[in-house]
Amino acid sequence: MIRKIFIYFIFVVNIFAADATIEIIKDTTKLPIIMVENLNTDKNDVLIGSKIYKMLVADLKVSGHFNVLENNNGDKDINYEKQAQNNINLVAHVKGSMNNNEIMATLIVYDINIKQVVLSKQYTVNQDSRYPFLSHKMAIDINDYIKAPSIDWMNRFVVFAKYTQSKESHIVIADYTLTFQNTIIRDGLNIFPKWANKEQDSIYFTKYLDSPTLIRYNIYTGKMEKLLSSDGILIASDVSQDGSKVLLSMSPNNQPDVYMYDVKSNNIQRLTNYSGIDVGANFINNEKSIMFISDRSGYPNIFSLDLSTKLINQMVYHGRNNSSASAYNEYVVYSSRESENEFGSNIFNLYLISTKSDYIRRLTASGINQMPRFSRDGGSIMFIKNTNEESSLGIIRLDYNKSYLFPLPNEKIQAIDW
Repeated sequence: MIRKIFIYFIFVVNIFAADATIEIIKDTTKLPIIMVENLNTDKNDVLIGSKIYKMLVADLKVSGHFNVLENNNGDKDINYEKQAQNNINLVAHVKGSMNNNEIMATLIVYDINIKQVVLSKQYTVNQDSRYPFLSHKMAIDINDYIKAPSIDWMNRFVVFAKYTQSKESHIVIADYTLTFQNTIIRDGLNIFPKWANKEQDSIYFTKYLDSPTLIRYNIYTGKMEKLLSSDGILIASDVSQDGSKVLLSMSPNNQPDVYMYDVKSNNIQRLTNYSGIDVGANFINNEKSIMFISDRSGYPNIFSLDLSTKLINQMVYHGRNNSSASAYNEYVVYSSRESENEFGSNIFNLYLISTKSDYIRRLTASGINQMPRFSRDGGSIMFIKNTNEESSLGIIRLDYNKSYLFPLPNEKIQAIDW
């Protein structure tokens, strides 16, 4: 029975979903023009050099801060006058090489307007599969040179769980494009991974043993700790900024409610006490409040709880099936079911609202879009887009009204965090 409740909850979470955006659309005609040139000619390094070059081009485009031109056959000499005549502002020369498994890449950036080298830097990684992070770091450095809004999120790990077969799912560390992937947890049903701190050295996840069990796992040392077990469900839904508090969805008495776990003292505090379903809590309002998903209105919707006054308020008045929300400052992004097909596929779109106004904006237009997560700077949203065949990791650049999809061919993602 408990197993059925747990599986049911996974399903329910997956059908609770919604959408939104911040209305700051950049004028792309004023973006600096950057020419990215691949200088690799050595036949032994052409393949890795080409991969680094293509990833850098893609990163700069995703940033939304550049008009990007490409030249896969670059010249090591720079002609400032010619580039200026073509209205180019920056030229980036990229070269990569591989020695055993170590990859080294060189980036030289020329500012055409002042006719100077403004960035010259070498990057290394000790595994060839980690080459995307070389390009991500290059893009971040170029972005910092023009003092554009930070894109440091590109260098963060994404952690996700994916189904592999019946009653089994793996947990994987990846870069945001899913080009780099490293499976860190196997064997059994391992779901709902969540970063344990901003340093991204550990994760929480739920492992289905005799009962759902909350595990903390250090990705560098391999240390694994069993923290809690509970009948029904047990899921970490959010972690405080300093990593000291964890919001949990638990049902020790077959009644799903929101709890807060103190990491140092191991104390658990029950935050909601409702006869229906309260789950999926996130910290909001500088961690003075939480938001959570509840069916107390007769359907899944988003509510807030003031942790000092204990007052509960409905946050969303749009949609009839809203779930899997995320918050950043006064903004909430959520997934909303927009069809009523009880037995077949449904449409889930993402919406963005402000808790301080009537602002609401739809972020996706079609398909099954679920589990949105804000970046730590609030400028981007990551989400899962599902089809019958596979899942894709989606990135919405809120300030630029652009979205990108990175598919995971022939596989299904269960949950993500970044």
